[in-house]
Amino acid sequence: MSNGQRPDGARRTGMGVVLLVLLAAAVIVYADRDDGDDGEGQACKPLQISGWAKDRRMTEEFVRYGDDTSRADDWTGGDGNHSVRLPDGRTLWLASDPYLDTVRRPPNQQGQLYPWRDTSLGRTPSWVRNAALVMSSDGRLERTVLGQASGAAPTSLFPDPTAPVTQWRWPVQAVVEAREPGSDEKVVRVLLWKRQQAQAPWIYGVPLGTEVATLSLPDLRVQSIEQVSDQSRIDNPDKRVLYGSGSVTQGGHTYVFGGSDGRNAQAEKGTSRAYVARVPTGRLADRGAWRYWDGDDWQKDAAKAAPVLGDQGKRGVGSAFSVVRQNGTWVLFTMDAGDGGRKGLSHITSYWSCSATGPWHGPTRSIKAPL
Repeated sequence: MSNGQRPDGARRTGMGVVLLVLLAAAVIVYADRDDGDDGEGQACKPLQISGWAKDRRMTEEFVRYGDDTSRADDWTGGDGNHSVRLPDGRTLWLASDPYLDTVRRPPNQQGQLYPWRDTSLGRTPSWVRNAALVMSSDGRLERTVLGQASGAAPTSLFPDPTAPVTQWRWPVQAVVEAREPGSDEKVVRVLLWKRQQAQAPWIYGVPLGTEVATLSLPDLRVQSIEQVSDQSRIDNPDKRVLYGSGSVTQGGHTYVFGGSDGRNAQAEKGTSRAYVARVPTGRLADRGAWRYWDGDDWQKDAAKAAPVLGDQGKRGVGSAFSVVRQNGTWVLFTMDAGDGGRKGLSHITSYWSCSATGPWHGPTRSIKAPL
């Protein structure tokens, strides 16, 4: 992630980032006993991580694309790779803070066998706040989607807000849904985290709120960006919640999970609180359609949201997590917030529940995938 300033990551390459993001793929879960039914005819069973497997083909494809020197205005590395399958079989990958310039062949200036970036004469690698990559149905990365700028320099796909203090947008989850309920036309809704540059300890910026961008299909043009949750009026940034860490469409609603990003004592131990909202399918970009779980019911007021994980001193989630639904069971995967947060960059754990709102059981077994 970026700290809101110009990057100093000249040594970060397409290969380096891909190894961190994609190497540990295909986390497998297993069921152990029947725990009832979730009301939709599918039994809810306890699930947990049982192992991992390298997705070598995916990793090699990102390395090939990122280290290709044929052009200097496409993705060569970055943070926050989230994907969504498009109706025509393509996959759209959303990237935060991607580097766009040339990656040099090894050896680097220290004689190491790694691709590298030229930072001679104090030059900073070219980067933007966000972009998207299009992958064909057969798994080949084809192009980088950036903003439409009149000048020569590349710009972010989702443009930076105009404000006296530097602000930016990071894309997280995306959902393909009807443009309007009942419509046959499909669009891509992209959840965006809006942040503002700030001083330490907010090295990743102060959270401002959640937005939803609409991309047309099949050409992937940005048609609108709507704010759905404004957190800027909450005085204490520790209590602000950004939504979009995970999303699951089920039973006529899209459930959107989010988390706090505080710098309080609990956060310093590597634990964030997880929250959930839900929106009727086809209405993700409609602020008035969002409802937030308050511990007992769904509320229109986002300020009344209550955490479903990490409350009352219990272990919660890391700064990044995702949620899937397998048959009748909801499974949340997260960086392990144990050991005072020291496991966060190397270990993965999970929670399970029979409902999006909990109770969530866990954390379950923690695994360490080699990086």
